[in-house]
Amino acid sequence: MKITFSKNFGLSDHLVFLVVDGNEVLKSNLIDLNTRNLLKKVFESQNFKKNKSFFESFYYEKSNKINSFSVVKIKPSEKLFKFEILSGKILLYLEKKSIDHASIFFEDKGISNKKDFLHSICRGIILKDYKFEKYRSVSKKEHNVKSIKLCNKLSSADQKQVLSCINNSKGVFLTRDLVSEPANFLYPEKFVDLCQVMKKVGVSLEIFDEKKLKTLKMDALLGVAQGSRRPARVLIMKWKGGNSSFNNPLVFVGKGVTFDTGGISLKPSGGMEDMKWDMGGAAVVAGLLYTLALRKSKANVVGIVGLVENMPDGNAQRPGDVVRSLSGQTIEVLNTDAEGRLVLADILWYINERFKPKFMVDLATLTGAIIVALGDRYAGLFSNDDNLANKILEASSQTGELSWRLPMDEEFDKLLNCQIADMKNITGTRGAGSITAAQFLKRFVKNTPWAHLDIAGVTWSKKGSNFARPGGTGFGVKLLDEFVKKNYE
Repeated sequence: MKITFSKNFGLSDHLVFLVVDGNEVLKSNLIDLNTRNLLKKVFESQNFKKNKSFFESFYYEKSNKINSFSVVKIKPSEKLFKFEILSGKILLYLEKKSIDHASIFFEDKGISNKKDFLHSICRGIILKDYKFEKYRSVSKKEHNVKSIKLCNKLSSADQKQVLSCINNSKGVFLTRDLVSEPANFLYPEKFVDLCQVMKKVGVSLEIFDEKKLKTLKMDALLGVAQGSRRPARVLIMKWKGGNSSFNNPLVFVGKGVTFDTGGISLKPSGGMEDMKWDMGGAAVVAGLLYTLALRKSKANVVGIVGLVENMPDGNAQRPGDVVRSLSGQTIEVLNTDAEGRLVLADILWYINERFKPKFMVDLATLTGAIIVALGDRYAGLFSNDDNLANKILEASSQTGELSWRLPMDEEFDKLLNCQIADMKNITGTRGAGSITAAQFLKRFVKNTPWAHLDIAGVTWSKKGSNFARPGGTGFGVKLLDEFVKKNYE
C-alpha cells in the first residue's frame, strides 16, 4: 500500500472525513457542492450529534464525480494511540468494501499537534496492514487497498517526519516476523541470521556460540538446550546513539525459546503448536533495537537474547537435576517446563556484570499464570525500582500497549528456597506463579534497577489486537520505544 500527501482528493477515491463537528469540512474548497450539501445534512442530523462514535458511509449515484465517502466523528482530546486504533479500523473497512484508493481529510479544530495526529493515523494504518503470509500460496486478505492520500496541509519536512513511521515500523514487523515463523524454520542460529538486517542501519551484533557459552559457564541456559539438536546461541545487539561514551547503557533482555515442548516435563499436545512464539521476548528486544536504529535514537542501548530450543531427548535435562548458574548460585530444576527463567538468569547476570547498565528491562513469555491474571490485554510488570516501573507504566498509557504492575516481596521470595540447592525453579504451589517467577529473576540482578515484563498473554492474538491482525502482535516495541524516547533522549 502507498501512503502519500496530496493537495486534493482523488475524484475516484473513497473520501474519509475525520470530523469534530463538521464545520471545517463544510468550509473546505476540496469538496464540490453536491458533497457539501449531503455532508451538511449528515452533520445536522441527531444521529451525528448524539453519537460519540459516529462512523457511517454514503454512496452517490453513478453520475456524480465522487462515488462515496465516510464520516467518522473524532474527539481531539483523545490520546494519540486511540487514533492509531481508529485508522486501523478504517483500513479494515476499506478492505471489506473492496476500495482501492482512499483520501483522508481531518478537521484541525481542537487538535494541538497536527503532525503528531497524522503520524498516528499513518502508523495505525501501517501496523494494521501487516499480515504474515510467507507460507500461503493465496492471500487471506479480503482486499488490498492500493493507496491512501492524506489531504491536510503540512510542510514538506513535517510530511517526511509523518511518513517516517512507514520505515520505522520495520522494527515492529521484524518482531512479528520472528514470532510468526514456524520452529522448523526459526531456531537459535536462524534467529541470529534474521537479525543480520540490523547491521545495515548501524546496530552491531556479537554472537556467542555453544563453545563460548560453555567457556563462560552459562550452564543454566545450556541445561535447557541440551535436549535439542539445535545448538544454543546468545546474541548481543548494540546501538550507539548517544553523544557520551558507552558507559551505563540502557539494557533490554529477552527470553528466546524458539520452541518449547516443556522438555521432559512435557506439555499437553493441545496448543503446543503455539510454542513457536515462546521466543517473543527476544523478538521484542530485536525489534526494539531495530526501531531505535531506524529512527536514529540518541541513546546508548544494549539488547541481549538467550536463544535455545527446549526438547525431550535422551540427553535432556531431568526434573530434579541441579545446575550452577553463571552467577554461581545453584538451581534445582523441579520442572523442565519452567525453562525461560533459567535462560534469563544467566544472560541477566552476564549483561549486568559486563556493562553496568543504568537499568535492565527483561521481556519474556514466562508464565501461563499471567494469562489467568491479566488475560490478553495487559502485560504483567514487576520491578525492584518504583521510578523505573512508573516510567514504563506512563509509556504504556501513552502507547496503548497496556501493562499492570504486580507485587513482589520477601515472603514470595522465600517460596523459592530449596533444601539441596540455593533455589528451585518452581515453588511447587499453585498460587502466585507469575510473581514467584519474577522473584526468581530478581535473584540475578543484584541492586541494578530492573523491570520484568511477562508478555505471555499479549505476544500472540488469535482474534487480533487493537494494532494487529490475528497472529504476532509485536507488543512491547512501541511501548519501550516510547519509554526510551521520553526518558533517555
